[in-house]
Amino acid sequence: MFDCIYSTPVTVSQFFIMMGASVFSGFLYAWIMSFRIRSKKRFFMVAAIIPFIVSAVITFVHGNIGAGVAVGGAFGLIRFRSAPGSADEIAAILIAMGSGIAFGTGYIGYGVVILLGMALIFVILSFLPLFEHKGMSSERLLRITIPESLEYSGAFDDTFDHYLSSYENAGVKTTGMGSMFRLSFRIRMKDPSEEKAFIDELRTKNGNLEIAILPYTEQQNQL
Repeated sequence: MFDCIYSTPVTVSQFFIMMGASVFSGFLYAWIMSFRIRSKKRFFMVAAIIPFIVSAVITFVHGNIGAGVAVGGAFGLIRFRSAPGSADEIAAILIAMGSGIAFGTGYIGYGVVILLGMALIFVILSFLPLFEHKGMSSERLLRITIPESLEYSGAFDDTFDHYLSSYENAGVKTTGMGSMFRLSFRIRMKDPSEEKAFIDELRTKNGNLEIAILPYTEQQNQL
């Protein structure tokens, strides 16, 4: 089962064995991962077919260095046409590609082990209380839009001191064709139930312009 199934050249029956194993394992893998990764349906469709796509490409360029380099460059171009994903999504794609290489080189058993084994490990780790930091989970990203006439330095300090246990300036950006500013803060509420009262008090100071409180992530804090 864990020996390479390919002879030289690859036969039609060998290719279809690889295709059946990679497609079946890919869809089973995507179904398992869908329980732990919050993403769109299209992401799981792509994760399901990637093992076969990669394995087919590896099969066709097997032993051909020039074709392999060309295909590598083509795959590299995809990076510039794709929006950055979450850590979970990136890991899922890498696992699918790794298994596709195993399938493509003829190691069906290893491809199945990589896909389903890593999916099982991923699910188990997501249930275990590991790598969790309660302080980080309570952090929020506060965005306040203010008119350009407002001197924002220290304008909200008294409100922050009342409602927040900690806050940090995360940047300033002009918006609305330069007619407004957007302030970003990394905050932690003293009492999450006071969030509405906190927003209402901020609205009295920013002229009732847009205010947003979002889960804090480094990726989301791209001004």
